[in-house]
Order: sequence, then structure tokens, then C-alpha cells
Amino acid sequence: MVRLTVNLIAKKSNLKPRKEETIAQCLKKITHINFSDKNIDAVEDLSLCKNLSVLYLYDNHISEITNLNYATNLTHLYLQNNCIPCIENLRSLKKLEKLYLGGNYIAVIEGLEGLEELRELHVESQRLPLGEKLLFDPRTLRSLADLEFLLNKLTKLWKMDLSGNPVCLKPKYRDRLILVSKSLEFLDGKEIKNMERQFLMNWKASKDAKKISKKKSSNNEDSSNS
Repeated sequence: MVRLTVNLIAKKSNLKPRKEETIAQCLKKITHINFSDKNIDAVEDLSLCKNLSVLYLYDNHISEITNLNYATNLTHLYLQNNCIPCIENLRSLKKLEKLYLGGNYIAVIEGLEGLEELRELHVESQRLPLGEKLLFDPRTLRSLADLEFLLNKLTKLWKMDLSGNPVCLKPKYRDRLILVSKSLEFLDGKEIKNMERQFLMNWKASKDAKKISKKKSSNNEDSSNS
């Protein structure tokens, strides 16, 4: 297995410092790092890469998200098809826009607090033990309530892929998420068209109106009886 270090990055990137320029200064200029499918199993301190914005680490053997707290300029993080069991250590990535975590061993969607710029979340096809489900809160086993709460917080999220996970089989799963998130444009690889959202909004408004009318009628009937 291979550990991702600044020395490895410098070597594979063929950095050629200018006259009177150090390797550290060169590393500071790097904005994109691609070490996908390189047998990487851990990420070490890459704090010299202060301007890193895109990091490709998919198709590796990484089992823990670590040493990314320095990457405050990171906008794209590709970690799909690794061995990651939980989402953690991402809170300092305030500029993160796209997060790819599909094909891992993640059982709970958590640790996204503070990622206010997040626009795309990909957690499709998690490799979970038979019978285990992808959850959105440790306390929640059977509902979409926490997922809906999450979408209310991620107001810039426009693309999300949860395909291949049991949550997609919940009744009215797609309808509920479209209604709760006004920013979402693609869900599980399928575009959310304006006509679809408007139809659901009208349907919900009609349903709510009937509930209110029924409640008023019930209250009036109770008043008459009393």
C-alpha cells in the first residue's frame, strides 16, 4: 500500500522549481492533485499544498478521511470506491462544492455541518452488510425526516445521488425530497423538471388546504355540539 505524502506528490508531479524557488513554494502553487487508482491507503500531512482546490483519490484503499483540515480552498473531493466507513473531518472545508463518496462502506450520512457551499453530494451504492441500511441520523431507522432536515440546511445543493441505497425504496421518496429542497435539480441521475416540481407543489397545496378545511369543519361541529 502507499501513503500519500508531499514527497510523493512532488515526485509524481515532476515539479521543477524556478531559480531560487523551493519545493515547498512549488507545492503551494498546486491546485489539482490526481492520485486515483494508485493503491493509496492513507493521506498524510499535505498542509504545504495550501491552494489545493481539486483532489482525486477515487479507486484506492483509503479507510479514513484525515489530514484535510488544511485544505480550506478545496472545492472538489473525489473519494468514491475506497474503504471509508464514516464521513468525518470535513467541517473546515468551507468552500467544498462537490463531494463524491459512492461505493464505500458508509452507513450513516453525517458530518456535513458547516458545508454551506456544498452543491453536489454523491453517496450511491454503499457496500453495506446484508440487511444494513443507509441512515441519515444514528437515531433514525425508518424515515426520511433527517434527510429532509439535511436538505433544508444545504440550500445550495443542486445534485444528489443516493441510488442503490434502501432509502430510495421508501414511499414517495423522490416526491418528498423534491418538495423539501427548492435548489435540487438532479436526484439519482434524473433531472427534476419544473413541471414535476410545480405539480408536486400544487398537489401538496391542495392536500394541505383539504386538511385545513376538514379541521375547521371538525372544530365548527364540536362548537355546535357543545
